[in-house]
Amino acid sequence: MFTKRMTRWFCAAAILAAVLFGPVDLSPLAFAEGENPSTVAAATPASPTVDEMVPKLWVAADTVWVLVCGMLVFFMNLGFGCVESGFARSKNCVNILSKNFIVFAATSLAYFLLGWDLMFGAGDGAFVGNSGSWMVGAADNSPAVGDKYVGQYGSIAWASVPLWTKFFFQLVFAGTAATIVSGAVAERIKYHSFIIFSFLMALVIYPITGHWIWGFGYLAKEWNFWDFAGSTAVHSVGGWAALTGALILGPRIGKYSSSGKVQALPGHNMMAAFIGCLVLWFGWFGFNPGSTFGVAADGGALASQVAVNTNMAAAAATVAATITAWLLLGKPDIGMTLNGCLAGLVGITASAAFTTIQCAAIIGAIAGVLVVLSVLFFDRIKIDDPVGATSVHLVCGIFGTLCVGLFTSSDLSTTVANTPMGAAAVGGPYAGLFFGGGTKQLIAQLVGVLLVGAYVVPVSAICWLIIKAVVGLRVAAQEEVEGLDIGEHGNEAYHGFVMVRTE
Repeated sequence: MFTKRMTRWFCAAAILAAVLFGPVDLSPLAFAEGENPSTVAAATPASPTVDEMVPKLWVAADTVWVLVCGMLVFFMNLGFGCVESGFARSKNCVNILSKNFIVFAATSLAYFLLGWDLMFGAGDGAFVGNSGSWMVGAADNSPAVGDKYVGQYGSIAWASVPLWTKFFFQLVFAGTAATIVSGAVAERIKYHSFIIFSFLMALVIYPITGHWIWGFGYLAKEWNFWDFAGSTAVHSVGGWAALTGALILGPRIGKYSSSGKVQALPGHNMMAAFIGCLVLWFGWFGFNPGSTFGVAADGGALASQVAVNTNMAAAAATVAATITAWLLLGKPDIGMTLNGCLAGLVGITASAAFTTIQCAAIIGAIAGVLVVLSVLFFDRIKIDDPVGATSVHLVCGIFGTLCVGLFTSSDLSTTVANTPMGAAAVGGPYAGLFFGGGTKQLIAQLVGVLLVGAYVVPVSAICWLIIKAVVGLRVAAQEEVEGLDIGEHGNEAYHGFVMVRTE
């Protein structure tokens, strides 16, 4: 009642003032006594011109695009956690979920501390980036591009986005490389040992090879090696480290009989694995298209092409893997179907921006067949990989990298990026073997595959062995049999459920 009465009084007073003194201007400028009208007009900010707005809108469009795509890649952590936990046994579910959660936290700290500067610091043709700083602290005037750029991160100065946008997108890629390792060492590694390795992975393994490839280091400058979104830079690196870890750890108890026969240790939740794979397929639409680092220059044409190529490869690989498993195993195994999809995604990642949709389908189909054969091969030589990470990420990552030298549809080596923020020589691969380019690019890709493996395998082995010597690597046999959830975490994923163990 009081509020209504005060409102009426205020309205009456305003009407009376308007009648007696005329309309009252309540803008802040009206309260400046003695202000000259011309002075007031001069103080009002002028609207920006079209020429002034274009660079701002250009940067804004590219920044939003890259950030959203980076968030999709971050969301892939959910996919990795679901796939790995679904393919593993219920007694290790909490352990696997916890590993997949904390791995990104450990990676974030290491990559911010030093990883970014080792990867993108100055050093054309070098083996290690040298920004002269750490914690992303070197000089940088992003989003200036190419000839207008001043700073120590010139290798990524072709992207017209702010520095922290570049960092965020590259960070989620670093996290992906470390997460790949988790699946191959699942169900028998100590929790704290995995955290330490993840930290080292983002500190001294991933950034070094990343500099060779994306930091305009040795492979990029001396060989014109190309990997658009990371078949080698992310997936093979993670795959090599995963393979090394699986070899040093040894197989899970009960995986192979005393006579050497392969014994299945079935995953406990194919629903989780299905959800995880679908999340990863969805996240890959950030992983690959986001690697364009912008949509303003061409209105999103390249990003659209990359998205379609990515999807086509995944679809073809899914069908090919299902058929292959059906023929070899007698049943359309869902695990092979899901890994087939991931194999196609990994296989197209290196050439998604360089090839046609028809070639993307061929790449995906081959990857789908390859992953099934690879899973069976690793089992036969007694390398225990519970989720098939080495087959998906290493084998298909290598295949996808070589596809750049086979399926690149035209010579892109003279590509230049022209933006309102400057011009930069971006470059690209030469035409592939199947498009009249000869073997030049294929040889470069092969050299890159070999050199990355030659670095990652011994360095990751050294890291694994140091961790093993200092804090231990594998849980005790009794804890492995009982499950890591209770032993490592004192918790259960399915508390209150009656679980029947067959292993």
